[in-house]
Amino acid sequence: MDFALTQDQRLMQEGLARTLEQASGLERVRKFAGDLKDRGGDIWQALVEFGLAGIVVPEEHGGLGLAMLDAALASEALGAAIAPVPFMGVVLGPIALLRGGSAEQQALWLPKMASGEVMAAAAISEPIAGARDGAGVTVAGGKLSGKALFVPGGMAAGLLIVADTAGGLHLVKGDAAGLTRSLMPGIDETRRLAELGFDDVEAEALAGGPELLAALRDAGWVLVAADSLGAAQVMLDKAVAYAKERRQFDRVIGSFQAVKHMCAEMAAELEPCRSLVWYAAYAFDAAPPGVSGETSLMAAHAKALTSEVGRFVARTATEVHGGMGITDLLGLHFWFKRLGLNRQLLGGPERVREIAARIQGLAA
Repeated sequence: MDFALTQDQRLMQEGLARTLEQASGLERVRKFAGDLKDRGGDIWQALVEFGLAGIVVPEEHGGLGLAMLDAALASEALGAAIAPVPFMGVVLGPIALLRGGSAEQQALWLPKMASGEVMAAAAISEPIAGARDGAGVTVAGGKLSGKALFVPGGMAAGLLIVADTAGGLHLVKGDAAGLTRSLMPGIDETRRLAELGFDDVEAEALAGGPELLAALRDAGWVLVAADSLGAAQVMLDKAVAYAKERRQFDRVIGSFQAVKHMCAEMAAELEPCRSLVWYAAYAFDAAPPGVSGETSLMAAHAKALTSEVGRFVARTATEVHGGMGITDLLGLHFWFKRLGLNRQLLGGPERVREIAARIQGLAA
C-alpha cells in the first residue's frame, strides 16, 4: 500500500503556500506583530478567496467538503508561513455543527463560515488542558457563566463553540449580551489568544456531549501538530541554508562535523512527525461514528511528539545560526515562539500523554 498524498492534495498545499507568500510574507507578519489593532483582515480575505474558510464545510453549504487530512496540510502551510490566522476555529466550528448541530443551526451558520462572513472560535481548553484557578464555564437554564482562557481567534469570532465543565458544548453568538472579551498576553506574536467572560450568556446546546468534545480535542491536536510540523520544517531549512552560507576559518560552517550532526539530528527527529500527523488526520476521517479509540491515540501521539520535537528543532536551529538566531532582523524568533505556544495549546505533552494513558486504561 502506498500511503502518500494525492496530486490534488499536493497542488492544494503548494497553492496555499504561494498565496501565503504573497499575502503574509515576513514583513507583513512583522507589521501584524507590532500593531495590536491589526487584525490581519487582508490576509484573511486572501485565504477566503483561496477557499480556506470552507475547507471542511460540505459542498451543499458552500464549502469545499474536504477532509481532516486536507485541513492538516493547510495547517502545516500556515505554520510554515507563520500566518497570523486563527485556523483552528475554521475547522472545529464546522465539525461541531456537523456532528452536534441541528439542521437549522447548520443551515444558518455553515454557509456563513464557508463564505468567510463569520469566523468561529473554539473555547474548549479548560476541560482538555486543565483549568486555572477561577477558569471554567458552567451552564444553568441554557445560560453560561464563568470564563474561558486561551481561545485562539476569540477576539474577532462571530460564533463561539464553548465547552462547559461537564463536557457539554454550546453555541454562543459573538454579539451575545453578557459576553466580554479581553486579549491575553502571550509569547506568540503571530496569533492572539482571548479570555472570554460569560455572565448569564444565552447559549444553544449542541448534541454529543463529551463524545463531541473528544472529537474536537482530537481534531485540534492534529491541527496544532501539523502547524508545528510546518514551523519546525522551516526552521530546519533555514538552519541548513545558513550553514551553507556562513563562513568561519575560511570554510562554510556546514562543513564542520558538529554542525552537520546538528542538522542531521533535526531532520531525523522531524521526519517521523510527518507520517504520524498524516496518519492521525487519516484516522480521524476514517473512524466510524462513535468509535474514537485509535483516532484519539494517534492524535495524542502526534500532538505530544511534535511538541517535543518542535522544541528541539527550534532550539537547535537557533544554535546553528549562532548570535544571528536571536536577532529581530532574521525573524527566526517568530517560528520559535509559534512552536512554543503550540506546545501548550490544548495541553502540553505531559498532559496529552496522561490523557492517552487514560484512554488505554493505563491510568485512572
